Amino acid sequence: MKNKEEFLAVQAQTNTNPFLLEIENAKGVYLFDKNGKSYMDMISGVGVANIGHQHPKVIQAIKKQADKYLHVMVYGEFIQEMPLKFSKKITSLLPSNLNCVYPVNSGTEANEAAIKLVKRVTKRSEIISFRGSYHGSTHGSLSVSGNEIKKRAFRPLLPDVRFLEFNNTQMLEQISDKTAGVIMETVQGDAGVRIPTLEFISELRKKCSEVGALLIFDEIQCGMGRTGKLFAFEHFNVVPDILTLGKAIGGGLPMGVLVSSHENLQEFTTKPNLGHITTFGGNPLICASALATLQVFSDEIDFEEVEKKAKILEKIIISSNEIKSHRRIGMFYAFDMESAQRVEKVVKKCLELGVISFWFLSHPYSFRIAPPLNISYEEIEKAAQLILKAIEETNTKYNY
Repeated sequence: MKNKEEFLAVQAQTNTNPFLLEIENAKGVYLFDKNGKSYMDMISGVGVANIGHQHPKVIQAIKKQADKYLHVMVYGEFIQEMPLKFSKKITSLLPSNLNCVYPVNSGTEANEAAIKLVKRVTKRSEIISFRGSYHGSTHGSLSVSGNEIKKRAFRPLLPDVRFLEFNNTQMLEQISDKTAGVIMETVQGDAGVRIPTLEFISELRKKCSEVGALLIFDEIQCGMGRTGKLFAFEHFNVVPDILTLGKAIGGGLPMGVLVSSHENLQEFTTKPNLGHITTFGGNPLICASALATLQVFSDEIDFEEVEKKAKILEKIIISSNEIKSHRRIGMFYAFDMESAQRVEKVVKKCLELGVISFWFLSHPYSFRIAPPLNISYEEIEKAAQLILKAIEETNTKYNY
């Protein structure tokens, strides 16, 4: 009780009803509290632990780098082995136009840099985003996010930002030669796992190319294997001009990545000098963790197996007639229920049963599931049955 009181007193709070689990350790798909109770983390720390908690190869890489050195200089001045190896590795996995990396500290910071970059390259100011989008909570990222309830208290935000309807191909005509860039989650996460059609995303790419606007794909949440491919855009045969990554890329440590062409990123170098700078971006310890994470994906993650396991969970949960509809791509799920209140009861009951689920900020009548991709068949069936049990036990129509 003392720790909880101190937590609420001395740490800034994001909401009035935090889970308040006191975590002692974590491994794989499990978290353990101070009383030894285990919880299956079926949201991967909200999109971070895509290869599970405390992966031994990641921990080994962190320890090895920690014995050498930590921060030695602001980003870009020294040649350091881990940032260089990480940059070479991730660009080797991407299309040829995404050949240059700017590492930063978080996903929202990567999006801030992307907004600056499209303005710098095109010499234009208009940014187009989409309703339902979430790109982060800092001033610029919030400006291009679609949830007005979350934005209203912080206005005025960035000028020259326009919002189109996601998956509405006709509205793409509003992208013009005044548009510096279009930013889009390749798969919208916070809106409840909204998947674009092939027609929409193809026309978006075509329109941006026609008018000279740069296309930004935000894969902070939907990247790093979450959709069943390493990068979500691989589903759609479309390549962005700029890619932003975060969350799972750091292997559990804070990291964001801005990727574009070398030509584009050179625009940050002069006119003015130091057009974009970061003190801790490219931190060697975090880059060691990120490099090990990418290696785990190369060596251990079989996306055919991911899809098979994903279907097991989907089949079990939608067997409940309380699931009104659902959306899934890879191991990225949204399950719709009749109300936000119903979702809240299910999420809380899941917690009691030892399963961590969550909700969406912009789609409160859905609950989210996004487990580690290397979850076992036994674990995913166990979690699915517990979630189903939580739905059934909180159904007041049958509880007297």
